[in-house]
Amino acid sequence: MPIRGVLFDVDDTLFDYSGSEEAGILARLRELGLAERFSGPAAAVALWRDVTQEQYARFLAGELTFAGQQRERVRQFLARLGQEGAERLPDERAAAWFAGYAAHRDAARAAFPDAAPVLAALAPTHRLGIVSNSSLGHQRGKLRAVGLLGHFGDEVLVCSDEHGEAKPAPGIFRAGCERLGLEPYEVAYVGDRYDLDALGARDAGLHAFWLDRAAGGAPVAPGIRVLHSLAALPAALGGH
Repeated sequence: MPIRGVLFDVDDTLFDYSGSEEAGILARLRELGLAERFSGPAAAVALWRDVTQEQYARFLAGELTFAGQQRERVRQFLARLGQEGAERLPDERAAAWFAGYAAHRDAARAAFPDAAPVLAALAPTHRLGIVSNSSLGHQRGKLRAVGLLGHFGDEVLVCSDEHGEAKPAPGIFRAGCERLGLEPYEVAYVGDRYDLDALGARDAGLHAFWLDRAAGGAPVAPGIRVLHSLAALPAALGGH
Protein backbone atom coordinates (compact mmCIF):
# COMPACT_ATOMS: atom_id res chain seq x y z
CA MET A 1 0.00 0.00 0.00
CA PRO A 2 1.63 3.32 -1.03
CA ILE A 3 1.98 6.23 1.36
CA ARG A 4 -0.66 8.79 0.40
CA GLY A 5 -0.30 11.33 3.18
CA VAL A 6 2.42 12.89 5.33
CA LEU A 7 2.00 14.45 8.76
CA PHE A 8 4.73 16.70 10.13
CA ASP A 9 5.88 17.94 13.48
CA VAL A 10 6.56 21.70 13.49
CA ASP A 11 9.28 22.77 15.93
CA ASP A 12 12.80 21.76 14.88
CA THR A 13 11.30 19.80 11.97
CA LEU A 14 9.87 22.45 9.63
CA PHE A 15 10.67 25.47 11.79
CA ASP A 16 14.02 26.28 13.47
CA TYR A 17 12.60 26.64 16.95
CA SER A 18 15.90 26.09 18.76
CA GLY A 19 17.57 28.88 16.79
CA SER A 20 14.82 31.39 17.45
CA GLU A 21 14.59 30.38 21.12
CA GLU A 22 18.33 30.93 21.63
CA ALA A 23 18.27 34.30 19.88
CA GLY A 24 15.22 35.36 21.88
CA ILE A 25 16.44 34.55 25.38
CA LEU A 26 19.92 35.98 24.81
CA ALA A 27 18.48 39.23 23.44
CA ARG A 28 16.05 39.49 26.37
CA LEU A 29 18.81 38.98 28.92
CA ARG A 30 21.01 41.60 27.27
CA GLU A 31 18.05 43.98 27.18
CA LEU A 32 17.49 43.59 30.93
CA GLY A 33 21.17 43.60 31.91
CA LEU A 34 21.02 40.00 33.10
CA ALA A 35 23.46 38.39 30.67
CA GLU A 36 26.41 38.91 33.03
CA ARG A 37 24.73 36.64 35.59
CA PHE A 38 25.86 33.68 33.48
CA SER A 39 29.27 32.24 32.69
CA GLY A 40 28.40 32.54 29.00
CA PRO A 41 25.56 32.37 26.45
CA ALA A 42 25.46 28.57 26.50
CA ALA A 43 24.76 28.52 30.24
CA ALA A 44 21.91 31.01 29.85
CA VAL A 45 20.30 29.06 27.03
CA ALA A 46 20.71 25.78 28.93
CA LEU A 47 18.91 27.15 32.00
CA TRP A 48 16.06 28.59 29.92
CA ARG A 49 15.65 25.27 28.12
CA ASP A 50 15.68 23.28 31.37
CA VAL A 51 12.93 25.47 32.81
CA THR A 52 10.98 25.36 29.53
CA GLN A 53 11.08 21.56 29.44
CA GLU A 54 9.86 21.31 33.03
CA GLN A 55 6.96 23.73 32.64
CA TYR A 56 5.97 22.64 29.12
CA ALA A 57 5.64 19.09 30.44
CA ARG A 58 3.14 20.44 32.96
CA PHE A 59 1.17 22.06 30.11
CA LEU A 60 1.13 18.80 28.16
CA ALA A 61 -0.06 16.97 31.27
CA GLY A 62 -2.95 19.42 31.64
CA GLU A 63 -1.63 21.06 34.82
CA LEU A 64 -1.11 24.48 33.19
CA THR A 65 -2.71 26.37 30.33
CA PHE A 66 -0.56 27.35 27.37
CA ALA A 67 -0.29 30.92 28.67
CA GLY A 68 0.17 29.62 32.20
CA GLN A 69 3.26 27.64 31.33
CA GLN A 70 4.76 30.75 29.74
CA ARG A 71 4.31 32.72 32.96
CA GLU A 72 5.63 29.88 35.08
CA ARG A 73 8.73 29.58 32.89
CA VAL A 74 9.53 33.21 33.69
CA ARG A 75 8.97 32.74 37.44
CA GLN A 76 11.13 29.64 37.66
CA PHE A 77 13.88 31.06 35.45
CA LEU A 78 14.16 34.23 37.54
CA ALA A 79 13.95 32.23 40.78
CA ARG A 80 16.87 30.08 39.68
CA LEU A 81 18.77 33.30 38.95
CA GLY A 82 18.23 34.19 42.60
CA GLN A 83 15.72 36.99 42.07
CA GLU A 84 13.84 37.47 45.33
CA GLY A 85 10.10 36.95 45.11
CA ALA A 86 10.27 35.60 41.55
CA GLU A 87 8.01 32.64 42.31
CA ARG A 88 5.29 35.07 43.45
CA LEU A 89 5.62 37.36 40.42
CA PRO A 90 2.10 38.55 39.46
CA ASP A 91 0.62 37.17 36.26
CA GLU A 92 0.72 40.49 34.44
CA ARG A 93 4.42 41.04 35.18
CA ALA A 94 5.37 37.48 34.27
CA ALA A 95 3.36 37.78 31.05
CA ALA A 96 5.07 41.06 30.19
CA TRP A 97 8.51 39.53 30.77
CA PHE A 98 7.64 36.63 28.49
CA ALA A 99 6.23 38.98 25.85
CA GLY A 100 9.56 40.79 25.76
CA TYR A 101 11.34 37.48 25.19
CA ALA A 102 8.79 36.41 22.57
CA ALA A 103 9.25 39.61 20.58
CA HIS A 104 12.97 38.88 20.20
CA ARG A 105 12.30 35.20 19.53
CA ASP A 106 9.73 35.93 16.86
CA ALA A 107 12.04 38.40 15.13
CA ALA A 108 14.42 35.46 14.59
CA ARG A 109 11.77 33.04 13.27
CA ALA A 110 12.80 31.04 10.23
CA ALA A 111 11.81 27.86 8.44
CA PHE A 112 14.53 25.37 7.66
CA PRO A 113 15.72 25.85 4.06
CA ASP A 114 14.64 22.33 3.09
CA ALA A 115 11.05 22.72 4.37
CA ALA A 116 9.26 24.74 1.68
CA PRO A 117 10.82 22.93 -1.32
CA VAL A 118 9.90 19.52 0.08
CA LEU A 119 6.33 20.53 0.95
CA ALA A 120 5.90 21.94 -2.55
CA ALA A 121 7.31 18.77 -4.09
CA LEU A 122 4.99 16.52 -2.09
CA ALA A 123 1.80 18.55 -2.50
CA PRO A 124 0.80 17.21 -5.95
CA THR A 125 0.96 13.58 -4.82
CA HIS A 126 0.39 13.53 -1.04
CA ARG A 127 -2.08 14.96 1.46
CA LEU A 128 -0.18 17.03 4.03
CA GLY A 129 -0.93 17.86 7.64
CA ILE A 130 0.47 18.79 11.05
CA VAL A 131 0.41 17.02 14.41
CA SER A 132 2.03 19.11 17.14
CA ASN A 133 2.31 19.22 20.92
CA SER A 134 1.26 22.85 21.18
CA SER A 135 -1.59 25.30 20.79
CA LEU A 136 -3.36 25.56 17.43
CA GLY A 137 -3.33 29.35 17.29
CA HIS A 138 0.33 29.48 18.24
CA GLN A 139 1.42 26.99 15.60
CA ARG A 140 -0.81 28.46 12.91
CA GLY A 141 0.72 31.89 13.52
CA LYS A 142 4.21 30.47 13.45
CA LEU A 143 3.67 28.62 10.16
CA ARG A 144 2.13 31.74 8.65
CA ALA A 145 5.08 33.88 9.77
CA VAL A 146 7.65 31.62 8.10
CA GLY A 147 5.63 31.17 4.90
CA LEU A 148 4.62 27.53 5.33
CA LEU A 149 0.95 27.74 6.33
CA GLY A 150 -0.24 27.75 2.72
CA HIS A 151 0.94 24.16 2.34
CA PHE A 152 -1.65 23.04 4.91
CA GLY A 153 -5.35 23.62 5.36
CA ASP A 154 -6.62 24.57 8.83
CA GLU A 155 -8.55 21.33 8.96
CA VAL A 156 -5.33 19.29 8.90
CA LEU A 157 -3.60 21.03 11.82
CA VAL A 158 -3.98 18.91 14.96
CA CYS A 159 -2.52 20.32 18.19
CA SER A 160 -2.47 18.75 21.62
CA ASP A 161 -4.05 21.71 23.44
CA GLU A 162 -7.26 21.47 21.43
CA HIS A 163 -7.15 17.71 20.80
CA GLY A 164 -6.84 16.87 24.49
CA GLU A 165 -3.86 14.53 24.43
CA ALA A 166 -0.23 14.88 23.41
CA LYS A 167 2.31 12.85 21.49
CA PRO A 168 3.30 10.05 21.91
CA ALA A 169 -0.34 9.06 22.59
CA PRO A 170 -1.62 7.08 19.58
CA GLY A 171 -4.86 9.04 19.44
CA ILE A 172 -3.33 12.33 18.33
CA PHE A 173 -1.52 10.67 15.43
CA ARG A 174 -4.69 8.86 14.39
CA ALA A 175 -6.64 12.13 14.61
CA GLY A 176 -4.19 13.56 12.09
CA CYS A 177 -4.80 10.61 9.79
CA GLU A 178 -8.55 11.13 10.09
CA ARG A 179 -8.15 14.78 9.11
CA LEU A 180 -6.32 13.60 5.99
CA GLY A 181 -9.08 11.08 5.27
CA LEU A 182 -6.58 8.23 5.33
CA GLU A 183 -5.80 5.13 7.39
CA PRO A 184 -2.65 5.16 9.55
CA TYR A 185 -0.93 2.62 7.28
CA GLU A 186 -1.31 5.10 4.41
CA VAL A 187 0.37 7.94 6.30
CA ALA A 188 3.97 8.85 7.16
CA TYR A 189 4.92 10.97 10.15
CA VAL A 190 8.08 13.07 10.24
CA GLY A 191 9.47 14.61 13.43
CA ASP A 192 12.71 15.43 15.19
CA ARG A 193 11.96 13.78 18.55
CA TYR A 194 12.81 10.10 18.60
CA ASP A 195 10.70 9.34 21.67
CA LEU A 196 7.63 11.45 20.99
CA ASP A 197 7.59 11.47 17.19
CA ALA A 198 9.27 8.36 15.81
CA LEU A 199 8.26 5.82 18.44
CA GLY A 200 4.85 7.41 18.93
CA ALA A 201 4.01 7.38 15.22
CA ARG A 202 5.24 3.82 14.73
CA ASP A 203 3.22 2.57 17.68
CA ALA A 204 0.14 4.33 16.31
CA GLY A 205 0.48 2.39 13.05
CA LEU A 206 2.00 5.10 10.85
CA HIS A 207 5.21 4.98 8.84
CA ALA A 208 7.69 6.64 11.18
CA PHE A 209 10.51 8.90 9.98
CA TRP A 210 12.91 10.33 12.54
CA LEU A 211 14.51 13.58 11.37
CA ASP A 212 17.97 13.51 12.95
CA ARG A 213 19.44 16.74 11.62
CA ALA A 214 22.50 16.35 13.85
CA ALA A 215 23.28 13.02 12.15
CA GLY A 216 24.25 11.55 15.49
CA GLY A 217 24.14 7.98 14.22
CA ALA A 218 22.23 6.63 17.21
CA PRO A 219 20.70 3.18 16.73
CA VAL A 220 16.97 3.07 16.10
CA ALA A 221 14.24 0.54 16.79
CA PRO A 222 12.69 -1.59 14.03
CA GLY A 223 10.10 0.20 11.95
CA ILE A 224 11.76 3.63 12.12
CA ARG A 225 13.46 5.28 9.14
CA VAL A 226 16.12 7.94 9.71
CA LEU A 227 16.43 11.16 7.71
CA HIS A 228 19.19 13.74 8.10
CA SER A 229 17.41 16.29 5.92
CA LEU A 230 13.86 16.76 4.71
CA ALA A 231 15.31 16.79 1.20
CA ALA A 232 15.64 13.02 1.46
CA LEU A 233 11.95 12.53 2.28
CA PRO A 234 10.39 12.32 -1.23
CA ALA A 235 12.74 9.53 -2.29
CA ALA A 236 12.25 7.73 1.04
CA LEU A 237 8.47 7.82 0.62
CA GLY A 238 8.84 6.34 -2.82
CA GLY A 239 10.61 3.37 -1.34
CA HIS A 240 7.47 2.19 0.46
